[in-house]
Amino acid sequence: MNFEGLDPGLAEYAPAMHSALDPVLDAHLNPSLLQNVELDPEGVALEALPVQESVHIMEGVYSELHSVVAEVGVPVSVSHFDLHEEMLWVGSHGGHATSFFGPALERYSSFQVNGSDDIRQIQSLENGILFLTKNNLKYMARGGLIIFDYVLDESEDMHSLLLTDSSTLLVGGLQNHILEIDLNTVQETQKYAVETPGVTIMRQTNRFFFCGHTSGKVSLRDLRTFKVEHEFDAFSGSLSDFDVHGNLLAACGFSSRLTGLACDRFLKVYDLRMMRAITPLQVHVDPAFLRFIPTYTSRLAIISQSGQCQFCEPTGLANPADIFHVNPVGPLLMTFDVSASKQALAFGDSEGCVHLWTDSPEPSFNPYSRETEFALPCLVDSLPPLDWSQDLLPLSLIPVPLTTDTLLSDWPAANSAPAPRRAPPVDAEILRTMKKVGFIGYAPNPRTRLRNQIPYRLKESDSEFDSFSQVTESPIGREEEPHLHMVSKKYRKVTIKYSKLGLEDFDFKHYNKTLFAGLEPHIPNAYCNCMIQVLYFLEPVRCLIQNHLCQKEFCLACELGFLFHMLDLSRGDPCQGSNFLRAFRTIPEASALGLILADSDEASGKGNLARLIQRWNRFILTQLHQDMQELEVPQAYRGAGGSSFCSSGDSVIGQLFSCEMENCSLCRCGSETVRASSTLLFTLSYPEDKTGKNCDFAQVLKRSICLEQNTQAWCDNCEKYQPTIQTRNIRHLPDILVINCEVNSLKEADFWRMQAEVAFKMAIKKHGGEISKNKEFALADWKELGSPEGMLMCSSIEELKNVWLPFSIRMKITKNKGLDVCNWTDGDEIQLSSLGTPSQWGPARAEEEHGVSVYDLMATVVHILDSRTGGSLVAHIKVGETYHQRKEGVTHQQWYLFNDFLIEPIDKHEAVQFDMNWKVPAILYYVKRNLNSKYNLNIKNPIEASVLLAEASLARKQRKTHTTFIPLMLNEMPQVGDLVGLDAEFVTLNEEEAELRSDGTKSTIKPSQMSVARITCVRGQGPNEGIPFIDDYISTQEQVVDYLTQYSGIKPGDLDAKISSKHLTTLKSTYLKLRFLIDIGVKFVGHGLQKDFRVINLMVPKDQVLDTVYLFHMPRKRMISLRFLAWYFLDLKIQGETHDSIEDARTALQLYRKYLELSKNGTEPESFHKVLKGLYEKGRKMDWKVPEPEGQTSPKNAAVFSSVLAL
Repeated sequence: MNFEGLDPGLAEYAPAMHSALDPVLDAHLNPSLLQNVELDPEGVALEALPVQESVHIMEGVYSELHSVVAEVGVPVSVSHFDLHEEMLWVGSHGGHATSFFGPALERYSSFQVNGSDDIRQIQSLENGILFLTKNNLKYMARGGLIIFDYVLDESEDMHSLLLTDSSTLLVGGLQNHILEIDLNTVQETQKYAVETPGVTIMRQTNRFFFCGHTSGKVSLRDLRTFKVEHEFDAFSGSLSDFDVHGNLLAACGFSSRLTGLACDRFLKVYDLRMMRAITPLQVHVDPAFLRFIPTYTSRLAIISQSGQCQFCEPTGLANPADIFHVNPVGPLLMTFDVSASKQALAFGDSEGCVHLWTDSPEPSFNPYSRETEFALPCLVDSLPPLDWSQDLLPLSLIPVPLTTDTLLSDWPAANSAPAPRRAPPVDAEILRTMKKVGFIGYAPNPRTRLRNQIPYRLKESDSEFDSFSQVTESPIGREEEPHLHMVSKKYRKVTIKYSKLGLEDFDFKHYNKTLFAGLEPHIPNAYCNCMIQVLYFLEPVRCLIQNHLCQKEFCLACELGFLFHMLDLSRGDPCQGSNFLRAFRTIPEASALGLILADSDEASGKGNLARLIQRWNRFILTQLHQDMQELEVPQAYRGAGGSSFCSSGDSVIGQLFSCEMENCSLCRCGSETVRASSTLLFTLSYPEDKTGKNCDFAQVLKRSICLEQNTQAWCDNCEKYQPTIQTRNIRHLPDILVINCEVNSLKEADFWRMQAEVAFKMAIKKHGGEISKNKEFALADWKELGSPEGMLMCSSIEELKNVWLPFSIRMKITKNKGLDVCNWTDGDEIQLSSLGTPSQWGPARAEEEHGVSVYDLMATVVHILDSRTGGSLVAHIKVGETYHQRKEGVTHQQWYLFNDFLIEPIDKHEAVQFDMNWKVPAILYYVKRNLNSKYNLNIKNPIEASVLLAEASLARKQRKTHTTFIPLMLNEMPQVGDLVGLDAEFVTLNEEEAELRSDGTKSTIKPSQMSVARITCVRGQGPNEGIPFIDDYISTQEQVVDYLTQYSGIKPGDLDAKISSKHLTTLKSTYLKLRFLIDIGVKFVGHGLQKDFRVINLMVPKDQVLDTVYLFHMPRKRMISLRFLAWYFLDLKIQGETHDSIEDARTALQLYRKYLELSKNGTEPESFHKVLKGLYEKGRKMDWKVPEPEGQTSPKNAAVFSSVLAL
């Protein structure tokens, strides 16, 4: 605080903010303090002042509880309540620190911090206490040991410090800068310049840093850059103290008068929302200190140096009746602090006395304080020392007491028999996959433990919800891992096992025997695969997304449409959403919501997948809704804007998912505010009642939709924030009802488990069975329920377990704008008699006439809890008739499990059974009956031929002289069956992760992540055959790890729009060109096209691919490189120093022509087989290497080759 303007006779006690004022302590010692107080030679009090035995404390009213002397006659310079323990710290002008324990102020520790300077601020940390003096920052343990001593420059004059986080500290003073110090490295990391020097007070909120200056100003600074955002000129003289709470800032200080500085009795109060001053608060004391004490209200405590304290509201009037008096031993109060619990106030005076005021007889300083460690009493050992270096020294020098009692070490023989430590059991997965070679077994590392670490602690404590205390101890024994038996095999996380050939020999058909396409999980952020499948199997969403096309480079709706097109074309082969996830990673909102996981978090399962996928669900619906609202697009990109899906006012996503809501806010003054809004999904809100009564899912859903809650909100009538009752009513029912389950803690999980048990008992009783009172059924009960007399078979009993979710729900908006929700079964009929409607009209007609809607469960997304793999996400999806008709030619509906690339048909009851020990619901999708009939489900390909025409390059330095291709003319547009030579080059974004097995073989854990960098297409026929019409370099915003220049020809800078001289385009632009060629029906000729299309993320029908790798290949033989084939058949030497995609594509076309020539257009396979035999014989002789010397001739000139041609 600033002491300018006070009585000059009192100036000796001011902190050293002004170099001219040095305290002269001895002249002001009060002799009355020395009565009955013993002093040691240094003059420090050894005993505390006596306190009256009976102190009456009125509950809720502050009054003095204890007072104690910290250091006789030496003014207290600072006081601080410990934020971690029940302690009060006091610093003196003599540089001495003293701590007191508990409300009784028992002396805990006392030590010297600085020999000459006063202590100006104290800050408590978890492991010690920070002390700030004039030019020194010292970190000491609570017992007095020094942890570090950071000496500042001698010219510094520090007054304040602020702990911004657990390891960063700001230190300010009378100079024109503020230092940032890292407490871990104890080094200065930043120096911020301050325009107005003299920062003596610092505060922090979640919006600003607040700096109080000696000039009377308060500056508000940005939390990241520390730049001044706003400045309040509070007082004309000097600032004494200020505090911030909520949206209010209150300050006290001194004003300039003719006679000098005078204490201003008006507190300046500022509203931080509007950044302006509000009515000043007049108080009845001379304010020197102030603090907000927000208990029931945001009241202020204003303290004067003479000991007067007044409480008042910052926006009200001060009442003289709210003043109480502190009785300091000295003439002045020097310091003031409030505990974190707001139950205690501490005052320090100029005579070294500390006064504790509380509002209860037994206050606590912190809401949750840890236990304080006390020093053990010193035990003086008079035994003689032993010199352990003397081998002959008798140990009997240490006397052992003679006793007849049993010693602690005298265990019975049965308990003290030597027994070796039992070895931990071998992982069951290791035993299952072990292969024996002789007497040695080899098994892949299951990665359940760190390398070279074998824990003997077999049962780990698990307090996190993510595992739900997943499994109990296995009844079979510890040798088996119980979670492997609890989680069904089809629900476990699936991984791709890579070989030398990559994915070519991986048997995906083993995991998916259907014709639907799975999604590969090895791509970063592929946790959303299950939700992509859910959106795909919503027929209106699938159609409208594929009809959408826009010019945005990273549009999730466009990328999702491309992915849906691949899923349509696939006949059981897995697809990957690499381009979609690439666009997803570039969206700032996704990163801000924490939806983008690091590779390490995804692999270790650190992220809470249930919360993550629910946030992703909300994000994707919102993003698609925004993307689909763009209506004005160029002709070449005409998409869903011209289809029958869109209206002029809203997107089709809004029509499908949006639900119109009416939000009512009722203030206690009677003012009611109603506003309309819309939402794309709902979040379940569970009742607080924990009793075991039955609670239908429909009741919980209605409570969640028509939500009612009490909250603080702005009232226009009262013109301030008031407690209001917020209610939400529904105006319009959506076509697709999306629900986030929010089962994020044990409380919600227990609710689902309890409701499932209640529903199970009710279902058994409904079918005539009786349930015993115990949790488990007796064997006789199961036999009775399974008998014909029990009217229920055992298989159906299993179907009823762990079921609370209904397959259908019925919803209706009543005439008084209320909502009726009830569970619906196939056997129920809508009660239309009360509506005056013939019952034979059926549900669909009733919905049209009376607003009754029946929703059927279409999908459930489930979080699988598996501690071994970190958990995973799967989806149960009810696949409709249209999908089966397209894929299999049959018309029926079936539930499927989608677990990445594993797809398996399941029974419908499995979709609603949730064993909360390992299978937790996350997202529900309900679809209105007869939904498809409301929408036009025709897909019109939005990609037009104009995408192949000339386009501008993104590169700034690209010139026409550098052009390497000639775009197609209108008369050259490709037709069905035309040949197009294709080649692509790639760069590496992430390196491959592999490990060496114990038998010396290499195992690929995660393949390298590739990105397409160049795509070339050449004409396959016509007068310009072999001339490229596409040669695009693909711009990328992701970091490239390896350009692979030797194999790709791509050099650093080729993909940078600022310096590249190539024809640079976006991936989406080139992708559209290839999609148009695929849709038009051209045939692609190339070498190794399967990998090219995989990295480009294209699904091409097999009859449109002519791959020279397989044309010149014999079964069970090696694949032959393009370079060797070109040398052998075409007498061409290609790929000398680097690869060129134009050369490779042109060579592949020539090889295909040669193939047609040698095989007589495929009519003479036997003769061509002999050609291949000669090829492989020559390759083995030359070790598959093309000769470098010029003297080596092509085999075309050899006699062997001429005879082959004659064939």
